[in-house]
Amino acid sequence: MSRLFILFSVCLLVSCSGVYKQVSPSIKSKTVESLSKVTPERKKELEASIKNLPASQREGMAFLIAYMSKADLDTLPAELLTSNVKLAYKARETFPWAKEVPLPVFYNEVLPYASMDETREDWRPAFYDMLYPLVKDLTDIHQAVDTINKSLRGLVKVEYNTKRKKPNQSPSESMKISMASCSGLSILLTDAFRAAGIPSRVAGTPLWVSKEGNHNWSEVYIDGQWYFTEYYPDALNKGWFLDRAGKADKSNPIHWIYATSYKHDGLAFPMVWARRDSTVGGVDVTDRYIELYQKQLVEKAKGIAVTIRMYKAEQCTLDSDGRVAETITIKNAKGDTVASGKTAGPTDDMNLYLTVSLPEPGEYTIEYTTAKGLRKDVVEIKEPKEIRLYFN
Repeated sequence: MSRLFILFSVCLLVSCSGVYKQVSPSIKSKTVESLSKVTPERKKELEASIKNLPASQREGMAFLIAYMSKADLDTLPAELLTSNVKLAYKARETFPWAKEVPLPVFYNEVLPYASMDETREDWRPAFYDMLYPLVKDLTDIHQAVDTINKSLRGLVKVEYNTKRKKPNQSPSESMKISMASCSGLSILLTDAFRAAGIPSRVAGTPLWVSKEGNHNWSEVYIDGQWYFTEYYPDALNKGWFLDRAGKADKSNPIHWIYATSYKHDGLAFPMVWARRDSTVGGVDVTDRYIELYQKQLVEKAKGIAVTIRMYKAEQCTLDSDGRVAETITIKNAKGDTVASGKTAGPTDDMNLYLTVSLPEPGEYTIEYTTAKGLRKDVVEIKEPKEIRLYFN
C-alpha cells in the first residue's frame, strides 16, 4: 500500500470525524447513506453545514440531512438549513417547555423546515420574532399553546377561503394573499408552534368515511401525549371534526387519520393534491381519534344531534360564499334555552357546520336574525336531522 494512499485515508478519516463529531452512530450512518446519493460538490456543501455548527447542534443538522427527501437533498439551500437549525436550537434554549422536549421528538417535530410538500422557505425567523413577545414570560407549555392558538390569526391576517391559489401554500404564500385552505392554515399553525419550541405536526384524512371530502389540522405534543387543535381553535382535543375522525374506517386506508413525520419509516402521509407523492412520512393515528370519540360519546348526555346550516337563499346551498355565519338559539316548549351556536360562514372550512345536542324529542323554537329581523321557527325534533335556514 502506497504512502500516498495511506495519507489520503488518514486525512479522510480525520475529516469525517470532524464532520460527525457529537453525532450518534445511527444518525451518522443514515446521513452518510443519504449523502452518497448526491454529487461530490453537494456532499461537500452539506457536510460543511454540519461541521460549521456548534457541536451541540450538529446531530440535529445531520438528522435533517439523513431523512431529507431526494428533491430537498439536491436543491435545498444550505443557508436555509443552517438558519432553521440555529433558530430551532435557540428556541430550545430560550423557552422552558422546549428544554423538556425529548431529543427524538425535537428532531422530528420541532426542527423540520417543512410539514408537507409546500414551497421551501426560511419561515422560522419571522415566526420567532412575531411570537417571542407573546410567550417570553410564560413557563407552562399549555399557556404557550393557548396563547399561540388564540393570537396567530390576528398576527398573520389569514383566513380560510376556497379561492386560495393552491392547497399546500407555504406561510408567506398564504400571508401574501390573506387566504389559505385547511392545509395551508395547518402549515401556518404548525410552523408557529415549532418556532416557539413546541413539537407540532400536521394531521388529517384524505377522505372522511362520510365521503364529505378531506381535512387537515395540527397536533401538539405535551408531556408525552399528542393533542389535536386547529387554526380556528377550540380546547385541545375538542373540535367539530372529532365525530367524523372518530368514525374512521380502519379497513380502508383512504379513511384513516394520519399525522406527518419528517422521519420516513415506510408509511406516507397522503396529500390529496399530489396523490402519487409518497415522499412525506406518515403515522397512522386512527385508533387515537376513535378512542377520543368514544370517550366523547360517553361524556355526552343521550341527546339528539341536530345539524344547522344557514344560507343567503335556497339557491346558494352549493356555494361557499352562500353560507351565512349567524348565532342560533334553540329553546324548548317552556322557553328555556337548551342550545346555541354560530353557523359556518363563507370563510369557514367547507366541512364545518353547526351541530347541537338537544336533550329529548319534542317541539323546539329556533331563533335567529335574518335580513328582515328576528325570526322564530318552531320545529318538531324526534331524531337526528339536518336543518337548513335562509337569511333572505
